[in-house]
Amino acid sequence: MTPRHGLLIAAPSSGTGKTTVTLGLLRALSRRGAVRGAKSGPDYIDPRFHEAACGQPCYNLDAWAMQPNRIRSLVAASDSFLLVEGAMGLFDGAMPDGKGSAADVAEILGIPVVLVIDGSGMGQSAAAIAEGFARHRDGVRVAGVILNKVASARHEAMLRKHFPDHLPVLGAIPRRPDLAHPSRHLGLVQASERPDLETWLDQVGDLIEAHVDLDALPSSTIARPKPHLAKSLPYARIAIAQDEAFAFAYPHLLDDWRAGGSKVTTFSPLMNEPVPPCDMVFLPGGYPELHAARLAGNSNFMDSLRNTSQSSDIYGECGGYMTLGQSIVDADGTSHKMAGLLDLETSFAQRKLHLGYRNLTADGPPFKGAFKGHEFHYATTLRAEGEPLFHTTDAEGTTLPPMGLRKGRVCGSFTHVIDSLDTPAD
Repeated sequence: MTPRHGLLIAAPSSGTGKTTVTLGLLRALSRRGAVRGAKSGPDYIDPRFHEAACGQPCYNLDAWAMQPNRIRSLVAASDSFLLVEGAMGLFDGAMPDGKGSAADVAEILGIPVVLVIDGSGMGQSAAAIAEGFARHRDGVRVAGVILNKVASARHEAMLRKHFPDHLPVLGAIPRRPDLAHPSRHLGLVQASERPDLETWLDQVGDLIEAHVDLDALPSSTIARPKPHLAKSLPYARIAIAQDEAFAFAYPHLLDDWRAGGSKVTTFSPLMNEPVPPCDMVFLPGGYPELHAARLAGNSNFMDSLRNTSQSSDIYGECGGYMTLGQSIVDADGTSHKMAGLLDLETSFAQRKLHLGYRNLTADGPPFKGAFKGHEFHYATTLRAEGEPLFHTTDAEGTTLPPMGLRKGRVCGSFTHVIDSLDTPAD
């Protein structure tokens, strides 16, 4: 396959096995040459599996939060073949018009779509679904199909028979429940938490090689972008928490900060490491509720964080935001003392899903101006008092209550920032 080519793996809906198929393709194709993955939409977990499967960095490509040229620039740095994994169904995006769908990413990059269809409980209808998706939108080319969860050779023959020539079946993958992922409330278990990851990826890659015609995969050349001006932060030194409790930092933002001249260092709160000398601390999201007792007892980390707040700015997102509060109540109802830098108390004993894209404005620091972000968590706020960090609307422009808190040099919110609206339009 030619360098700087790509395709997008999508599905009619979630639950088809699209992620497993994508990871198997990445592992199988990496045995033939350089390939890299990308993930459509906001997602912190799948990209780390992509990286493990092919050994190359994986970026999020978010057509709701990013300008088209920003998306093109994120995939232009490598000559590797690009395999983009869609989210939800191919045409599913934000209300009211579906903006931000995987189809938007395919159209922006000019790459074809391979549709993964769950064949279980289905026969001739599979072809009808593929036909409908192929005709649904001009500018989005569905160029082939991979059938998944096929029950038998007879079932495969039934499924294949009704596909037209312009929608070739590129593979038919048998049911393999033994290769299913374990999951938790925010999706898959993190890549770093699977000791059998390499073995599992090899097994999935072997399955794909045996049942998918890799030589027949369609692809198109990705156009070179215009030069992209990275959005930097006004800090010479940025310290970022990085471990299994604080794993949700978008690589493209960290790259922007480095490109803007900031020296980025990492440290592990779970290992009780102190905050290194810096001008700004970033506590990303993750799963602090799963490690709350350990974090509460890590006095070296907590004391250094409190001391750093006297001389440096501190910003927390989602799990990082909760860690900056007074306490976290875990799923069992036990309260754990946190840093106490914000007047915030949160709980997982009473779960409620908060989900959606967010338009954000802030007066800084560390963020000043307009931004795009997303919220995805089950935590309940028991108490939040103080100056808000963001003024917020949802994807439809409906005004939401102010989000987050600011106190002295410390701030945070449940929203994950994806990109700045200062990024020039195309």
